[in-house]
Amino acid sequence: MAGARTSTARRYAEAIFQIAERDGTVEKWLKQLAVVADAAADEELDRVLENPHVPIERRIEALESPLGEDRVPQMSSLLTLLLRRRRIELLPRIYAEFRRQYNLREGIVEATATSAAELDADETSALQTRLEQMTGGKVELTTKVDPSLLGGIQVRLGDTLIDGSVRGRLERLRNRLAAGTLTP
Repeated sequence: MAGARTSTARRYAEAIFQIAERDGTVEKWLKQLAVVADAAADEELDRVLENPHVPIERRIEALESPLGEDRVPQMSSLLTLLLRRRRIELLPRIYAEFRRQYNLREGIVEATATSAAELDADETSALQTRLEQMTGGKVELTTKVDPSLLGGIQVRLGDTLIDGSVRGRLERLRNRLAAGTLTP
């Protein structure tokens, strides 16, 4: 079922992206989708959004209120459609897919760095600079912590995994020992 939701979210995002490109409002849509996706993920607001006894106009207003007056005109149409079809839970996926399409258009590569301990600002900046040198373009870097790595870092850059973790090195050493390919 998750795959069906992802493809549904992708179709919504593609349609919105086409409209945004046509109207020259891609960046505005990107910012506003982030806001409404974040709002829709709020548990308290979710109870209001899912309550059929609350008039739909009030539910739309609850989602749109953080946007202020400078919102894209089609946002109300999108929110109304999602609420009427009881698909408001798709908003975070729609935003993620819209962002993926934006990054693709702008030549931005998404990267996730997972380390055993929190990276400080200098380490994060140095890693981002190195990744941008490797790719020759802009890199949007997110960081995560996974103590099971023991040390080092893993970087997922698009579809590529760069494993510089201690756990990864130990696993490669174990595999070489098991295969008998380790020579002194």
